[in-house]
Amino acid sequence: MGERIRLGFIALNDAASLIVAEARGFFADEGLDVELSREVSWATMRDKMAVGALQGTHMLSPTALAISLGVAGSDPTPLIAPFALALNGPAVTLSSRLAGAVGQDGRADGLARLVARRREEGASPITLAVVFPYSTHNYLLRDWLAAAGIDPDRDIRLVVAPPSRMTGLLVDGVVEGFCVTEPWDTAAVAAGAGMIAVRGSQIWPRTPDKVFAVTEAWAEANPEALQALLRALARAAAWVDTPTNRAELAVILAQPGYVAADAAVIERSLSDMIFYADGATCPAPAHAGWLLTQMMRWGHLPADLDIPAVARRIYRPDLHAQAMEALGLPVAQPVALLEGFGATGRYRLEDSAQEAAAAPLSRLARD
Repeated sequence: MGERIRLGFIALNDAASLIVAEARGFFADEGLDVELSREVSWATMRDKMAVGALQGTHMLSPTALAISLGVAGSDPTPLIAPFALALNGPAVTLSSRLAGAVGQDGRADGLARLVARRREEGASPITLAVVFPYSTHNYLLRDWLAAAGIDPDRDIRLVVAPPSRMTGLLVDGVVEGFCVTEPWDTAAVAAGAGMIAVRGSQIWPRTPDKVFAVTEAWAEANPEALQALLRALARAAAWVDTPTNRAELAVILAQPGYVAADAAVIERSLSDMIFYADGATCPAPAHAGWLLTQMMRWGHLPADLDIPAVARRIYRPDLHAQAMEALGLPVAQPVALLEGFGATGRYRLEDSAQEAAAAPLSRLARD
């Protein structure tokens, strides 16, 4: 179907649909010539999308929004997100010493007391890492800390590091915790470096994390290729979400050119993630609206931004629906809860969940 399509990804579990679409031939079944490019950091991904070195990418949802709005450290590059790659991937992992400050309920109240004591003693602040300033991880971690009275801009030190380096930084004592998508949380536990303090799904149920993003210009110039990509990704997501495929999936992801982590660690780390069921692949504009409120809450966007307009322009459930209809599958109907989103960001994410018709996995998870 024309020229080679180069798609970027980062070594994370939620790149699974892209990886499986290549490894099991779903892209080839659609007549696509796809090359996956494993990138090191989200900044690199941002830059390659901006200059057209990648036609599409596994992308942090807030980064797709930030790039489109021109606040991500590059010139505005209008992107669209016609496919959601996973829900519930992130977790907050702390060093074993700090993990004891988090209660059984996953609240950070004990950590707040430790932060206050350090401040009173004049000690260095706790250092925590996130994967990128414009990431679900940054906003999720900030929301969790703020709920316990910790000011993430004053009381701790937040740094940015590539996902695959997080475990090593914790082992070496460079950071005392991080928020990252699996498998790197479970990898840190397996290395004896820390404990998972709280999962994203405990803070924001059905945590929206990554989307598949392409430039608006490429989508308009290549509508047939885009639909073929979405069909292949839908089939791959269904295969990935089938429980009996998880062991094989872990082996695929563990390969050096993909996630390159221990297969047993990857398999354990998949348990909380949703790739296809209950309409998970549909890009819900309400999720974009929720994330935009978080970006606004922490001063990353102006308070007068038209959130509904931005969310609807970038998140494209209509393009997703077209692909699902072509496959003969039910189309998820994302809830249109966009009116009233504002700067406080204190809305329940559950309220923006999709009322989706779950397509039978067996319809897509075929060889």
